[in-house]
Amino acid sequence: MQLKHLRTLLSPQDGAAKVTCMAWSQNNAKFAVCTVDRVVLLYDEHGERRDKFSTKPADMKYGRKSYMVKGMAFSPDSTKIAIGQTDNIIYVYKIGEDWGDKKVICNKFIQTSAVTCLQWPAEYIIVFGLAEGKVRLANTKTNKSSTIYGTDSYVVSLTTNCSGKGILSGHADGTIVRYFFDDEGSGESQGKLVNHPCPPYALAWATNSIVAAGCDRRIVAYGKEGHVLQTFDYSRDPQEREFTTAAASPGGQSVVLGSYDRLRVLNWSPRRSIWEEAKPKEIANLYTITALAWKWDGSRLCAVIVKNLSSGTRVVLKSHYGYEVEEVKILGKERYLVAHTSDTLLLGDLNTNRLSEVAWQGSGGNEKYFFENENVCMIFNAGELTLVEYGSNDTLGSVRTEFMNPHLISVRINERCQQGMEDNKKLAYLVDIKTIAIVDLIGGYNIGTISHESRVDWLELNETGHKLLFRDRKLRLHLYDIESCSKTMILNFCSYVQWVPGSDVLVAQNRNSLCVWYNIEAPERVTMSSIRGDVVGLERGGGKTEVMVTEGVTTVAYTLDEGLIEFGTAIDDGNYTRATAFLETLEMTPETEAMWKTLSKLALEARQLHIAERCFSALGHVAKARFLHETNEIADQVSREYGGEGTDFYQVRARLAMLEKNYKLAEMIFLEQNAVEEAMDMYQELHRWDECIAVAEAKGHPALEKLRRGYYQWLMDTQQEERAGELQESQGDGLAAISLYLKAGLPAKAARLVLTQEELLANTELVEHITAALIKGELYERAGDLFEKIRNPQRALECYCKGNAFMKAVELARLAFPVEVVRLEEAWGDHLVQQKQLDAAINHYIEARCSIKAIEAALGARQWKKAIYILDLQDRNTASKYYPRVAQHYASLQEYEIAEELYTKGDRTKDAIDMYTQAGRWEQAHKLAMKCMRPEDVSVLYITQAQEMEKQGKYREAERLYVTVEEPDLAITMFKKHKLYDDMIRLVGKHHPDLLSDTHLHLGKELEAEGRLPEAEYHYLEAQEWKATVNMYRSNGLWEEAYRVAKAHGGANAHKHVAYLWAKSLGGEAAVRLLNKLGLLEAAIDHAADNCSFEFAFELSRLALKHKTPEIHLRFAMYLEDEGKFEEAEAEFIRAGKPKEAVLMFVHNQDWEAAQRVAEAHDPDSVAEVLVGQARGALEEKDFQKAEGLLLRAQRPGLALNYYKEAGLWSDALRICKDYMPGQLEALQEEYEREATKKGARGMEGLVEQARHWEQAGEYSRAVDCYLKVRDSGSSSLVEKCWMKAAELSIKFLPPQRSLEVVRAVGPQLIGIGKHSAAAELYLNLDLVKEAIDAFIEGEEWNKAKRVAKELDPRYEDYVDQHYKEFLKNQGKVDSLVGVDVVAALDLYVEQGQWDKCIDTATKQNYKILHKYVALYATHLIREGGYAQALALYVQHGAPANPQNFNIYKRIFTDMVSSPGTNSAEAYHNWADLRDVLFNLCENLVKSSEANSPAHEEFETMLLIAHYYATRSAAQSVKQLETVAARLSVSLLRHTQLLPADKAFYEAGVAAKAVGWENMAFIFLNRFLDLTDAIEEGTLDALDHSDFQDTDIPFEVPLPAKQHIPEAQREEVRDWVLTVSMDQRLEQVLPRDERGAYEASLVAASTGVRALPCLITGYPILRNKIEFKRPGKAANKDNWNKFLMAIKTSHSPVCQDVLKFISQWCGGLPSTSFSFQ
Repeated sequence: MQLKHLRTLLSPQDGAAKVTCMAWSQNNAKFAVCTVDRVVLLYDEHGERRDKFSTKPADMKYGRKSYMVKGMAFSPDSTKIAIGQTDNIIYVYKIGEDWGDKKVICNKFIQTSAVTCLQWPAEYIIVFGLAEGKVRLANTKTNKSSTIYGTDSYVVSLTTNCSGKGILSGHADGTIVRYFFDDEGSGESQGKLVNHPCPPYALAWATNSIVAAGCDRRIVAYGKEGHVLQTFDYSRDPQEREFTTAAASPGGQSVVLGSYDRLRVLNWSPRRSIWEEAKPKEIANLYTITALAWKWDGSRLCAVIVKNLSSGTRVVLKSHYGYEVEEVKILGKERYLVAHTSDTLLLGDLNTNRLSEVAWQGSGGNEKYFFENENVCMIFNAGELTLVEYGSNDTLGSVRTEFMNPHLISVRINERCQQGMEDNKKLAYLVDIKTIAIVDLIGGYNIGTISHESRVDWLELNETGHKLLFRDRKLRLHLYDIESCSKTMILNFCSYVQWVPGSDVLVAQNRNSLCVWYNIEAPERVTMSSIRGDVVGLERGGGKTEVMVTEGVTTVAYTLDEGLIEFGTAIDDGNYTRATAFLETLEMTPETEAMWKTLSKLALEARQLHIAERCFSALGHVAKARFLHETNEIADQVSREYGGEGTDFYQVRARLAMLEKNYKLAEMIFLEQNAVEEAMDMYQELHRWDECIAVAEAKGHPALEKLRRGYYQWLMDTQQEERAGELQESQGDGLAAISLYLKAGLPAKAARLVLTQEELLANTELVEHITAALIKGELYERAGDLFEKIRNPQRALECYCKGNAFMKAVELARLAFPVEVVRLEEAWGDHLVQQKQLDAAINHYIEARCSIKAIEAALGARQWKKAIYILDLQDRNTASKYYPRVAQHYASLQEYEIAEELYTKGDRTKDAIDMYTQAGRWEQAHKLAMKCMRPEDVSVLYITQAQEMEKQGKYREAERLYVTVEEPDLAITMFKKHKLYDDMIRLVGKHHPDLLSDTHLHLGKELEAEGRLPEAEYHYLEAQEWKATVNMYRSNGLWEEAYRVAKAHGGANAHKHVAYLWAKSLGGEAAVRLLNKLGLLEAAIDHAADNCSFEFAFELSRLALKHKTPEIHLRFAMYLEDEGKFEEAEAEFIRAGKPKEAVLMFVHNQDWEAAQRVAEAHDPDSVAEVLVGQARGALEEKDFQKAEGLLLRAQRPGLALNYYKEAGLWSDALRICKDYMPGQLEALQEEYEREATKKGARGMEGLVEQARHWEQAGEYSRAVDCYLKVRDSGSSSLVEKCWMKAAELSIKFLPPQRSLEVVRAVGPQLIGIGKHSAAAELYLNLDLVKEAIDAFIEGEEWNKAKRVAKELDPRYEDYVDQHYKEFLKNQGKVDSLVGVDVVAALDLYVEQGQWDKCIDTATKQNYKILHKYVALYATHLIREGGYAQALALYVQHGAPANPQNFNIYKRIFTDMVSSPGTNSAEAYHNWADLRDVLFNLCENLVKSSEANSPAHEEFETMLLIAHYYATRSAAQSVKQLETVAARLSVSLLRHTQLLPADKAFYEAGVAAKAVGWENMAFIFLNRFLDLTDAIEEGTLDALDHSDFQDTDIPFEVPLPAKQHIPEAQREEVRDWVLTVSMDQRLEQVLPRDERGAYEASLVAASTGVRALPCLITGYPILRNKIEFKRPGKAANKDNWNKFLMAIKTSHSPVCQDVLKFISQWCGGLPSTSFSFQ
């Protein structure tokens, strides 16, 4: 979209004159502008000012200038205008429909703050924003306003979407809020949408996004949900200022934003889905743009004028839907135009001025357009072809196809008018490369699909759309008739094909023949003529049609027979007179004859009878011509007499029906006109008497009988006895009919009639006569039927057999001659075999027990399974010769296993092996051969077979045979013989991998000898013999190849060596060029020198690298030196500028004279070196004096000194040093001392001697140093003495600082050799108490250490004690440690695992320490699985109420209740221990701070459970307490939150079952099974709690981690429960007591009253209660007495123990009825 300045409406003012707001009316007729003076100016659509009115303040007392107009909007009907003012009010003015109508305020809405912006989106609804941040709605109908939503920020802008159903508000804090009155199904969210970086004063809501801008000079486009789509950043543009206002086009496709002197335009591109910036509109001196308004019709680009510059014609391109035209392209030889709008596509033909606009969604501009067809545009996009007919605003059709070539698509749109067809629009296209589809574009349905066997490369419909031509890749031309769906191949090798325009004539080229089909209805009739070039085109015009053929450089025109083309066109146009006239000019040829036939058919269809008569005359159809001539005479006569079309006369119509052999239609036409006689005459003339009589009968004609007689007489006259017989039969005269049938030689018909009429059967003579005639006519079966009917079975059987009617013969024989049945079945089989009905014969042979024949028939009929079935029933000798034939069949079907079985049955194993071999199934063949042949025979067989295969060139098959018999070497030899080296290598690698490398090498040599170098290279390289490859190429002069191989395979330097040899072979300049090319020149020179090719090296350096020459001279000199040619070497060294090397050479060879000579002549600096060398020689000969003289001559006293030192002549060394190098004397002295040290004892003695010498001389410091240098040399006493002497001297004679250093140095050394006391004494001499103590500690002299600490520095007493403890700990002397640090000793016992000692020791300590270690030991035991020992610990030492111990007690309890084997009398003492420990704990808890805590309550419950378990074990030991034990097991179920639920239910169920409570047992064990399943599944969710409703057995229990009951016991329970549930004798209900509650439940469900549990059984006490002193403890009197009685009778100690515990627990027993003695 572009902006164009049309005119200025409001002339500029002097000074600032801000336009505050503007608005267009929705009918586009009025435009309102509000000026700075608060006056509203009204303009018409042309920009002429037509009216104005002043606005008014909310309150006049504040004056007319007390406000500003901030918002203005027209109502949807354009008759009202709303004005929003800063003095907190909105006025609605009625301005009327016409200019000059009176302006009246019809609504006013007073607000709480200033109105900042305003919109009128719908009738009665005004939306406005306030300075306080609210967005409100004013209803002009009700005159009320309400808040839509409120924010805390000033509303700076307000806009609506294109439909006016949604609003957007921009706020001063950057917030943009969206609200919908109706989201129109978009599903977009409402509320705060986005936070813009600055206040969005410029806000516009376009179709696809929201555009916002403000003072940051950035335009941001946001998506529908607030994400940033695009940003246009002008913040760096110095010309740009803030954006103040924005407006979107009514269609939402464009947005204009105003800033300073400038309008910026954004256009939405639907195909790219982005905003594109148009050129901005610059308007100088406009200053800041404060208001924008867009006319409601959009005033946007919706029409484009296209002008043809050459012809001057103009086309106006305009969107019918008012869309904006975005881009226009002229395509297709500048004839067609394509344009886009946002939602449509415009197409046009500039020649015919036909324009189309179709709906088109943007697809990124990927469309491809084809304009080959003048009537239709083809558009391809993403695999879809769309057709648009020029001039139509709907797409003609669209199909899916991947083939975009116009030669593979054919469209025909009403190209030739046809009779009876107004609209004809067809499309042919490729669905895939081999399938053509033909579509009727009017109906939109498929009218034909052609599946072809090869790829189609060209297709075209004829102009009428009835025929399709297509050509495939094999250049075969096919014609497809769409109406008949028939396909015909009409030409081979077709290089050119085309329909002649305006006709159905076809032209094609086949090699040097031009083929023309003038009548495409007869494709076999083709006119061919020879041509000498290629057809390039067709030209039709000026009354002739020419085929253009290029012959060399010229183009020759071959003229077609225009007349024949004209005929076809005339036929298509329905002008048959013209076609006749044309045909009359032609001679009769096959083509002409075909045309006359076509014309005759069409003329008859069109009722043009004269033309049809002429056609039949021309074709020589005299009868038809005569008949039509007569018909024409009738038609002409009727036309003359009555006028009108004679062809409509009934006689004419009837005769035409007769001509088409449609006699029924002719009869109908006659009878419609009541022309009965004529209808009868027609049938009589045609001798169709039956139809004639039928008409007479139907119409009751008086001549009916006469007709019948006449018909019979005619039949007899014409000797149609059969028809006459049928007539007599129909009239009921049977005898006459039979007589006629026999006369006509039709005895079968006579027999049929006799068989149906009993009275005729009685006539024996007649029957004999008929049977004789039947036998004579060989109608034996019919004769047999007749004989059987007259009860002559013998004759009947004979006739049936003669007539091969075996079915009837067998049925008859079964009744009359049973003996004959078998013979007949065989005969029947033989007959069927003769008739080649072998399938049918098999069963008859089986019935006749002819097995061989049955087998032969089954084989002949290829009924293989049946054949096998029969063969399996035969003896071996009979069957064995047939099995191979069946086996061959199965082998041909590749059903080898069946074939093998059959061959084996037929003793033809060899054939089975051959079969497998031919099929390439070597493994099966080998397996079979090994079963029935000796291994050596198998090998011979396979090797022979393999050699045969080898001769036939089937090497792979031969290989498989060789390998099968483990003769791979033969296969390898075969491949080698036939030079199939790849296969040979493959086999060697597989069977002889160790020989693979040698084989490659061998093949490489062979191939090299044969000159097959590339192949040889492959094998050499596979053998990792790259050098052989290089040598091969070198020897053949193929240096480049050699270089390539060396570079690829020969490591870093090989290729350089090859390059060097190559260059050497070339020599001279060529070598230099080559080496330069390879970048190896310098390397080659070095290589030549390295390989002693100095001439070549000199040559190369001379030609290319002169600076290398001295280096080569030097290397040559070295070479000569190595060869012993010293004089020549001397010359070369001097040429290389290295005389020093020559000197060194002579020195090396001890030729001192020559060395001196060269040095003096060429290198004076080397003279000294010569002297040194000479001196070295003298030294080797031990001539030290001579050597010293020479070295002093060479001014090298240092060397002399070194030589003396090396020789151990220290006196001479010291002398030289003293005389020539006095500065080094001291260092030399020190070195001498070091040497003495190194020499061990002998050296040490020297040092000691030296030290004594220093000591005597009073040089105590040096003496100390000397003594300190003495090191251990095997005599530790000497060392100790020396070190002590050093310390003693330092203490006596040296300063304190120095003596401290010495002692600190000597002390550790003494300690190191185990003299701890000596070291300590030294330390004490200097008051180093800590060091002395450390020395005693290290020497483990603890008493001395303690004494020193005590006497000299008591601070260190703890220090010594600490170290002593550590020492005892580390030594493991725990017993000693106990006396020093008990806790440390106990910890050490724990570390060492000496728990008993630890606990014994802890027992002697306080209670707290004891229980700390008891707890540690218990934890250790629990971890090891020894909960019983842990329990015993607490039994022994008591259970303190320490919270940190609680988990231990709980764990002991949990392990105990989960452990197996505790449900027995033997487990009593364990349970009693647990009970006593928990009782002890609870008693301690009562006295502690944990009293009445949840933990206390839990332990009380555990105590109760332990008591129940202990009491149960006690009861299990006494027979009469069985029910008490069972009740305790049941009572424990109420505590399953602390017990393993599966174990508890199992024990309760088993106990209940044991005492005969089967109901309870069933319910508990059923619950146990449910729990075991839940444990397997890992969840209790599936548990059914219905059985335990209204009981105190908990539902929510922990899921046990594992099964507590073994599988065997689980299975026992499962079987019992299943058995009981099958019996259905038990009621699945828990027993109830007088409360109506479950008897073991403490809580009554109905009342919620809780009963006390009995101490003996755990059951609720309902009556006879015995109460104990301790509250809450009671027993049922009966149970209590029962328990006491059991104790009295059994004297059970465990029961007595239970009673004793109850006494302790409950504060004594209720009466003195029992004593424990």
